[in-house]
Amino acid sequence: MPAEATILHADLDAFYASVEQRDDPALRGRPVIVGGGVVLAASYEAKAYGVRTAMGGRQARQLCPRAVVVPPRMSAYTAASRAVFEVFKQTTPLVEGLSIDEAFLEVGGLHRISGTPVEIAARLRREVRAQVGLPITVGVARTKFLAKVASGVAKPDGLLVVPPDGELAFLHPLPVERLWGVGPVTATKLRELRITTVGHVARLGEAALVSMLGVAAGRHLHALAHNRDPRPVQVGRRRRSMGAQHALGRGRHTAAEIDATLAGLVDRVSRRMRTAGRVGRTVVLRLRFDDFSRATRSRTLPQATAHTQTLRYAARELLESTLPMIA
Repeated sequence: MPAEATILHADLDAFYASVEQRDDPALRGRPVIVGGGVVLAASYEAKAYGVRTAMGGRQARQLCPRAVVVPPRMSAYTAASRAVFEVFKQTTPLVEGLSIDEAFLEVGGLHRISGTPVEIAARLRREVRAQVGLPITVGVARTKFLAKVASGVAKPDGLLVVPPDGELAFLHPLPVERLWGVGPVTATKLRELRITTVGHVARLGEAALVSMLGVAAGRHLHALAHNRDPRPVQVGRRRRSMGAQHALGRGRHTAAEIDATLAGLVDRVSRRMRTAGRVGRTVVLRLRFDDFSRATRSRTLPQATAHTQTLRYAARELLESTLPMIA
């Protein structure tokens, strides 16, 4: 692991909603929901009322009646994303895009020409605001995992640096949900065992976590709780698949709520595919239940596509095939 924190995780704040507020001054400071039947994005003003991405539009409007609902403008979001990534590339040649609105940047070795990682991160935020007109949060750390956690803690519109000698002191007091892979179901299981912070996870042995969560999840969480993440920033990586996930949590959910969640996930994936100029033929639906059992269904289409309606229809067919398991 490097001696200095040189990995940046840059994440645009409430991206789609921020673009709408940038382009329409009347929306600034007001709760904004992008989407109709399904929430594609929500401004922080709307999030304060409990509105979340992939939520059904009716539920969102009930939570925040004052919200301004606007239709998505994908061309505007794509243009803004490209402009922001140009700023990333002006900052360092080592950029690993994660999605339309976030990326990892490696800035090690740029001291002489660009300054320290902290100075580079601060300048990056200023340039994105000046050139593109959008707020962006940056986390800086020695590992990709910790840089992403730092940006999450710093949101919205913030900058947080985790120094090498303060990594575990920063990480361990955080709620266990900050660990990648811990959704509502896993968090509930851990909290029932009075494991509520990352530090609690770190103090458990790997064998104990494996017995509770399974081999893959147990080893994964044990490593992250000790900030062990050897992955470098990868430039020009082309993913073989694209996906999205959402944790429903405990309790019963109506068919309409599940369908709205599925539609939101398909919309997110298909937009990312089109932005990246990608198409696909095989649609895969994975479910994980509160007892940690899993179900996977897939369907191969006659032709490769990134058409939202086509992918949504296939995903709904897969969901229908699992209804006996979730009824």
